[in-house]
Amino acid sequence: MTHPIRLGAVAAAAALLALSACSQGSATREDGGEDGQTVVRYMEFSSNGGNEQNLEAIVAAFEEENPDIDVQVETTPYADYFTKLQTAVAGGTEADAFELNYENFVTYADSGALAELDVDGDAYTPSLLEAFQHDGVQLGLPESFSDVVLFYNKDLFAAAGVPEPTADWTWEDERAAAEALTDTAAGVWGDYQPATFHEFYKALAQAGGQFLTEDGSATAFNSPEGIAAARWLTEKSGTVMPTEAEGAGTPDFDSTLFREGKLAMWHSGIWMFGPLADVPFEWDVVVEPGDQTKASAMFTNGVVVSANSEHPEEAQAWLEFLTSSDTTVETRLDAGWELPPIADQDKLAPYLEQTPPANRQAVFDALDETVLPPVIVRQQEMQDAVTEELGNAAAGRKTVEQAVADAAARVDELL
Repeated sequence: MTHPIRLGAVAAAAALLALSACSQGSATREDGGEDGQTVVRYMEFSSNGGNEQNLEAIVAAFEEENPDIDVQVETTPYADYFTKLQTAVAGGTEADAFELNYENFVTYADSGALAELDVDGDAYTPSLLEAFQHDGVQLGLPESFSDVVLFYNKDLFAAAGVPEPTADWTWEDERAAAEALTDTAAGVWGDYQPATFHEFYKALAQAGGQFLTEDGSATAFNSPEGIAAARWLTEKSGTVMPTEAEGAGTPDFDSTLFREGKLAMWHSGIWMFGPLADVPFEWDVVVEPGDQTKASAMFTNGVVVSANSEHPEEAQAWLEFLTSSDTTVETRLDAGWELPPIADQDKLAPYLEQTPPANRQAVFDALDETVLPPVIVRQQEMQDAVTEELGNAAAGRKTVEQAVADAAARVDELL
């Protein structure tokens, strides 16, 4: 199963996006809905591929409560979505409201293409709501989220006599358990956490460091904290987890290893709960261990109102319903369609009652201390550079210190 909140390169060319600020076009068509209804056009990607009917049900419920508003949905596959959206925004023909992942939200917020929202934030989990603030202004609403937790094979822990992970674990606890659980003769590995960009920025935050300077003009990870984070990731290779030469990093290698009962601990996302429901052993999850602090990776989609919309109030009303209504919560939980961003834990009870894993509460506990990915215009190049240099360290081609320094130099050139 692919990642449900798809992380891609930032929609290019802030200069092109900035054209929206001076465009004379209108984000809303002149034709009205039936019986004089206000038309709110909504462009999105996340329902594509199986959840179109679930979105239709949410729209129908909203229109029943708001008979004067006609929501017209335009669904575009993710592969084409941001190219199409970028062109529309540049020409001033974008929908009244549209969907963004976090990385692209930052770029569109910088461009001035988004309208300020006036919402009651109490309905949302604070860290998710804050993700869609820009310079202290609420420019979007969280729509859904996933996060990363530590999966563990309870049977392997029991067989080795190693205490199971707890929410209080640190890196040292994880390291000790991973060493005790690794049995290379039996093909059993203690841990799996790839040395990649997405793991590095999270580990860096756990070590107390930061990726970019406060003004975003330079890297800040060529530091003791950055070296500690890189060492935490790269020193696992060949000791408590397989090396790249042994298959680590290839598609589905880690999930297959865990499903086969050959992996004691695994850093992965909650979207794997479903695919692991039928494995023939007991497993559970906890919030990932930290070093100086906890910091969990959060992946989130949001929704925004165009600065060009002629009906911003109606568009915002639709987005609030889409993101926090009881209809949306029930629809998402019933369909397993990512998780709603609401703060009310009572409404999430049906999700928490499902097993496995037994400790689904960890999914929400992880939201207490989160870290979002650093975002620059040349996003994919940055991600590739950091992953490549960490790979050099993991394979012994460079020292950890040199790999971190080289990664920082390469990213600085992209800024």
